[in-house]
Amino acid sequence: MILLLAFSFGCSNAGRLDRPNVVLLIIDDLGWADIGAYGSEFHETPNIDRLAASGALFTQFYAASPVCSPTRASIMTGKHPARLHLTDWIGGEQKGKLLPADYVRELPLEEVTIGEAFKGAGYRTAFIGKWPLGSEPYHPEFQGFDVNIAGHGAGQPGSYFYPYTNERLPWSNVPDLETGEPSEYLTDRLTDEALSFITENRDRPFLLIVSHYAVHTPLEAKANIVSDYQEKARQLPDLEAPRFKAEGLAANTKMRQDHPVYAAMVQSTDESVGRIMRKLEELAIDRKTIVVFVSDNGGLSTLSGRRTDMPTANLPLRAGKGWLYEGGIRVPLLVAWRGAVEPGTVVTEPAMSTDLYPTLLEMAGLERDPDHQPDGISLVPLLEQSGLLDRRSLFWHFPHYHGSGNVPSGAVRYGDYKLVEWFDGSRLELYDLARDIGESRNLITERAEVTRQLSVLLRRWRAEVDAWMPVPNPEWDTPNRGRK
Repeated sequence: MILLLAFSFGCSNAGRLDRPNVVLLIIDDLGWADIGAYGSEFHETPNIDRLAASGALFTQFYAASPVCSPTRASIMTGKHPARLHLTDWIGGEQKGKLLPADYVRELPLEEVTIGEAFKGAGYRTAFIGKWPLGSEPYHPEFQGFDVNIAGHGAGQPGSYFYPYTNERLPWSNVPDLETGEPSEYLTDRLTDEALSFITENRDRPFLLIVSHYAVHTPLEAKANIVSDYQEKARQLPDLEAPRFKAEGLAANTKMRQDHPVYAAMVQSTDESVGRIMRKLEELAIDRKTIVVFVSDNGGLSTLSGRRTDMPTANLPLRAGKGWLYEGGIRVPLLVAWRGAVEPGTVVTEPAMSTDLYPTLLEMAGLERDPDHQPDGISLVPLLEQSGLLDRRSLFWHFPHYHGSGNVPSGAVRYGDYKLVEWFDGSRLELYDLARDIGESRNLITERAEVTRQLSVLLRRWRAEVDAWMPVPNPEWDTPNRGRK
């Protein structure tokens, strides 16, 4: 049962309803450096930048996984993907020297989702957009959401233009949006649905999750915006360094943001944020609405083989989506609540997507189900600027191959040190993120004791959460780097 708590958030709640609304904006594959507030000079994101200035910006916020489904499961439940055994994007099946760990292919109905927690407290709940956490009967309407629009098992849309279908990939056809115009753009349509929900529920507390398919592939954007960025790209100076950098033995990483179509997709996402913020202000409910903006993993900057069609760059971070380097897991997080979160707050304390569940429950004054034990902890002390978190370690477990070139791996961050372990036994890597955000200098030789301690910490954590591990592939022929 969800109980209401007396809740103070650093200042008086006078003039507010007892229970604030929550708007959670989840963007797909948006990199840490993809918006102006985090340093992008190519992508234009004035609305997101204003949202950042109006509240708190987290500089060291992490996705619980470098791919979508596991991170989204962590947001929905507050639990680590390794504990849920939902550790890969649903559909990933690659093999190599190792047989990747098995994984759960839907979010179990037994888990108490954030939708169920808020619905149990009397909130009207809606999920609009991407839901890659299982097919029916695991859709949002079975996981605590009164309204589900466009959420199903697929991780990408058939198309970003109406009717949002793809004859070659029928599993990706977006549901619930049967009517529309040929020029209608998916990011705009999902925003229209969100504005309707906000308007209809302005006089009652609501939880609204807008989970954009953008900026995931397919790369499709409105022609007029693409044209503007094509001209902007033409005006970029020549790079002194190569446009791509080798990552590992078989991948390349893009070194500059210059993709006109991707940039246009980012801009449409920014326009969506602006429209939602303006609607809250127009209805005079912005002071009683918490707004959270987050991405599910790093930007797609790194691909295996000789491919060079990656859409973005995550510099100064290393690599991107699919990797446990910073570019794959460090993501933007913005939290705004007018009159409660001080504008211009910058949070440098490391935090993770598992923390959003307990944070939003506490901010809304809700008590979690005592039978539901999240791995995350509340970030309210950081938002109030009243103290630090009682936590030193963050963990990742990605026992899978990925099209970005990553091999099964795990990682732990303890303080400023971060250890990356490759499960094929090829290497251990230790970095000091305070001095080396780009993870360019491996310290395992000169910090041997730190390496040993973090290795033990990582193994103990995997045992604690019962993490499933990959096993040797009996069909792998080492000399030929492939199947026998």
